[in-house]
Amino acid sequence: MNYNLPLLKKIITAAAREELLPRFADVQRSIKVDGSFLTEADLAVQARISSELREHYPDTAFLGEEMSTEDQQELLMNSDSLWCLDPLDGTSNFAVGTPYYAVSLALIEQGVATLGIVYDPNRDECFVGIRGQGAFLNDAPLRIMPAGLPLSQSTALIDFKRLSSKLAMNLVSERPYASQRSYGSVALDWCWLAASRVHVYLHGASNIWDYAAGHLIFCEAGGVSSTLEGEAIYINNLSKRSSVGALDKASFDYWYGWLREHSN
Repeated sequence: MNYNLPLLKKIITAAAREELLPRFADVQRSIKVDGSFLTEADLAVQARISSELREHYPDTAFLGEEMSTEDQQELLMNSDSLWCLDPLDGTSNFAVGTPYYAVSLALIEQGVATLGIVYDPNRDECFVGIRGQGAFLNDAPLRIMPAGLPLSQSTALIDFKRLSSKLAMNLVSERPYASQRSYGSVALDWCWLAASRVHVYLHGASNIWDYAAGHLIFCEAGGVSSTLEGEAIYINNLSKRSSVGALDKASFDYWYGWLREHSN
């Protein structure tokens, strides 16, 4: 598919600046069936971006997080090309005034993510990944530079609440890293790992709209990843995926090996 990257970035950044920033920390929230938060900002951004994408790319289908599961599955199964949008990744942060959230858009073609855009309006950082062409941060090439640290001196980015109780307990009682963070936006998590702001990553279960863009950016920056089961993370359906990531293969092998050993 031919797309205009500057136009897409303009659509995403304008929606974030004009729909999210004015509502930041001052928005009513409700709770969805799965227990996650929903705000008027999620809906406003999704409506705005979907409308603009349909105007410029009428032949490309659109999947948004705030659509029904039935519609989402139908789109994934029957679309040759598809926009996949998380209008506000990190809604719980957004609602309480924690400045760690983003708009995430992926282009999926023939069941494969080929373009990813993640925009953080608080830091005015726009991450882009293009399959086979690399990753970029505000138009500058983004390439992972391994820290050269052993796991024992590394900073780990971990979402504990979606891990098995055994693995979570072992991570606490036998901590293999120097320090741990949990920020609350999967899309930005992958981008921060791609920018080498943390060293290893672990998440127990995320949706395709959470990870499709950010994971592509991470891969194009040179990172190494898999699920906890050793499978490729991206899959073109609604199955939630676990995620393990590291800046280089040596670090990944050690981190993944430790996780597998302490999961069983």
